[in-house]
Amino acid sequence: MNPFAVAPFGQDPWWLVLVKVVLLFVILLAWTIVNVWFERRVLAKMQNRIGPVMNSAWAGGVFQAVGDGLKLVFKEIVKPKGADSFVFSLAPIIAGVAAFSSWAVIPLGGQVSMFGHQTNLQITDVPVAVLFILAISSIGVYGIVLAGWSSAGSYSMLGSLRSSASMISYEVAMSLTLVSVFMFSGTMSTSGIVEAQATPIMFGDASLGVPGHYWLMLLPSFLIYVITMFGESNRLPFDMPECESELVSGYSTEYSGFPYGMYYLAEYINMATLSAVCVTLFLGGYRAPWPFNHIGVIDSGWWGLLWFFIKVQLVIFFFVWVRAAIPRFRYDHYMQMGWKALIPIALVWLVIVAALRSIGAQGASYNPLFMVFAGIGVAALIAWAFGGDADEPEKQPVSEEFDAFAGGYPVPPLPGQKLVTANAIVSGETVSAPGGENVPPAGATSNVPETPKGDN
Repeated sequence: MNPFAVAPFGQDPWWLVLVKVVLLFVILLAWTIVNVWFERRVLAKMQNRIGPVMNSAWAGGVFQAVGDGLKLVFKEIVKPKGADSFVFSLAPIIAGVAAFSSWAVIPLGGQVSMFGHQTNLQITDVPVAVLFILAISSIGVYGIVLAGWSSAGSYSMLGSLRSSASMISYEVAMSLTLVSVFMFSGTMSTSGIVEAQATPIMFGDASLGVPGHYWLMLLPSFLIYVITMFGESNRLPFDMPECESELVSGYSTEYSGFPYGMYYLAEYINMATLSAVCVTLFLGGYRAPWPFNHIGVIDSGWWGLLWFFIKVQLVIFFFVWVRAAIPRFRYDHYMQMGWKALIPIALVWLVIVAALRSIGAQGASYNPLFMVFAGIGVAALIAWAFGGDADEPEKQPVSEEFDAFAGGYPVPPLPGQKLVTANAIVSGETVSAPGGENVPPAGATSNVPETPKGDN
């Protein structure tokens, strides 16, 4: 018997499962509206702006997100000429369904009494629940790739290609971090991982009273997961598939109306999903944090739902804070980070965890605090990998004289260059314009007689 099993799944009546599915769907929709308002409000505060106040100044502008959603629902759907109509319509449905499906195995709380039945605040759980979440996230990428392919547009196609490359690059590093969690907890069940983190950290035979949350015990895995979840959710600074500065809007450029709203909804639900997975695997899930975990009343039942949403909302706040503080990465730097830094470091840390678990399986004892110190060392390695100074570009020799109109349009001179036309203007000489016309110097009087103001 699994010691981390909370309650058997699959014994709820069908109507109770249906009630939990409907409630979860409604909660996610309402939560998305709140998160849209939350992001706009937090960004406004960080940028010293007022933020959303439309039609609801008394409510802080929360109804502005509702108005935007209703507008997208009733707007006309425009399909580009030459697009694959069936795939073009199917792609946002795939993205939306995949965004909701992952929540089927995420535990929102422990065992509670609902309508006279003892049940878990979780739709279902399977022995490979985390692998199910990874598979669903991979399917969600198909919605982005098919959108770019079916739109018959260059910007959309480039965005979809970037999305597929991002999935291949960053999902490998994310999977390696999750393997460390599996090895340490001994299970792939989400509810089992949450209960495994409730075990306090031991110092010899004495308990420290601090729950062994994996953000502390597996610090490098936690840091790598936090970095990769920005790439998986296509959020700043890793929003390469839809970066406005290069690709207009990427894969969603040709979408409008309700299909565009589906992508908008999927983006925010994916952000909440990755935050929920982070809370489940590393932050103790629905269990109360230290020191509240010593109070049994608030560490069980419906209190778990409160702790879960507080933790997830804090992670979402981190998403928003990073968007406001860190600029978008260049695409080549983004790919180099995934392949040259995250994956090698994740592999090194996985070997360390595997070695320690093997030592423990053979009967040799080791201090769990060693994991903390080893994790701090690998975390310092991660900080060194990302905090190094960028290579300075080689200084190119510059000429003394510089023609601003040599390329057909004015270009400012670089440091050390001397603008040719500037001396001519100062000296009163006639300057030749790009079209061949002679332009009089600045301050010179034109030979064209001035028309009196009163004449027509």
